[in-house]
Amino acid sequence: MASKERDQWGSRAGFIMATIGAAIGLGNLWRFPYMAYQNGGGAFLLPYFVALLTAGVPLMILEFGFGHKMRAASTMAFAKLGRKWEWLGWWPVMIPLIVMCFYSTIIAWSVNYFVIAFTGGWGSDPGAFFGGQFLGVSSGPWDLGGIRYGIAAAVILVWGINYIITKKGISGGIEKACKVITPLLAVLMVIMAVRGLTLTGAAEGLNWFLRPDFSKIMNGKVWIAAYSQVFFSTTLAVGVMIAYSSYLPKKSDIVNNSFITVFSNAGFDFLAGLCVFSILGYASYASGLPMDKVVAAGPGIAFVAFPNAINLLPGGPVVRAIFGALFFFCLIIAGISSSISMIESFASAALDKYNVPRAKMIKRICIFGFLGSMLFATGAGVHLLDIIDHFVGNYGIALIGLVEVVVLGYVYKTEKMREEVNRYSDIKIGVWWDILIKFVTPFLLGFMFIQNIIEEFKAPYGGYPMSALIVFGWLLAIGIFAVALYLSKRPWLDESVLTQKDEGSGK
Repeated sequence: MASKERDQWGSRAGFIMATIGAAIGLGNLWRFPYMAYQNGGGAFLLPYFVALLTAGVPLMILEFGFGHKMRAASTMAFAKLGRKWEWLGWWPVMIPLIVMCFYSTIIAWSVNYFVIAFTGGWGSDPGAFFGGQFLGVSSGPWDLGGIRYGIAAAVILVWGINYIITKKGISGGIEKACKVITPLLAVLMVIMAVRGLTLTGAAEGLNWFLRPDFSKIMNGKVWIAAYSQVFFSTTLAVGVMIAYSSYLPKKSDIVNNSFITVFSNAGFDFLAGLCVFSILGYASYASGLPMDKVVAAGPGIAFVAFPNAINLLPGGPVVRAIFGALFFFCLIIAGISSSISMIESFASAALDKYNVPRAKMIKRICIFGFLGSMLFATGAGVHLLDIIDHFVGNYGIALIGLVEVVVLGYVYKTEKMREEVNRYSDIKIGVWWDILIKFVTPFLLGFMFIQNIIEEFKAPYGGYPMSALIVFGWLLAIGIFAVALYLSKRPWLDESVLTQKDEGSGK
């Protein structure tokens, strides 16, 4: 079988916009602000910055370098390292396939709220509206409670957009979309942050976000939280960055691209914190409630606390409608930029192995994803989302990241990769990078994984029935690994592609 001509990014800017778009997602707008607030405010920024330098950047260089050198997405890249490692190529790309099932549903929530924002349809009690009238939250994960048709309709729209963009490929679809989405998202977030900072009470909100509580800085859990935030928010260990970098031209600056991607994502984290907490500070001032009563974890910030803050904004219903719609439009486009990268992660891996037209492969993925998303569009959706997200994030990604750095650090060899990534990079990495990849990062990821396991067995997560945790948590995590092993044993149409030298176009 002749080697297929590989698509390629049309420009470096297009690649950077896509990788930043992949890293920036819905979680930036609520997870980072809340993590900072919960873990010492300004004091959290120190371990967060250390985590950026010791985990975020080194791992990004590792994945960019590996994908670029192998000229292949995760599956073929690890198969080229050795057929016995192919399972490690399939394992990470199974994660975004599962995540997309509930992630697209959260985007669908944002689509609904974008429409609702124009009329303030969440009413005077956004919390009751979100859990009751909108989600129709059931009694537990085994009580499906029926389909929420407004959410289901938006899910169809989200998967339709994903299909249209990704079926056109890297240069024709994803690059063009991200060149619009990523700058637009940055501009909209700056506009909202500026407006939030000019509101009365914004300073009090920022104090809760940024005031250093150095009593927490020696707490190991704060450092684990910082590394978790960096590791998960940069979309590492799920095959996305390996796939994207495989489409880079030969003479590409791997190191600079890595720094730009990681610190752009971090900058967006910080900007989101300024935006969200300045507005929540105003909500505290206008309602007379203390900050700890207006701040909520997870989706509560986006779909409860923020609508409540919008209700209190000055300027009348028109201003509130515009600001609310703007915020939820940001959630939509942030979600889409991440979701197309998740689809591409699995699609690139599968297309490298199977001789299937791209449009047909994308259609199959989107149909599977849509059917999976319907489970999360039920009354039990929020329960299932919570359980699956917990197990995939705390165990799947952390463990995959640990195995990945060990294999690439010791089997591929950091010394070899360091020479390769330095070849066309303006900034050169030294032996410090080898030390981080071989020793520091594996230790940190291993420690995080063990801590998570210990916490898991102290009490059932979230108070859910053990049967639900086993089926939607442990069995799903094990099932992902089992499917990866099965796919890795399937024969290649032509094994010679695993030994072909493909050095790119030199563009």
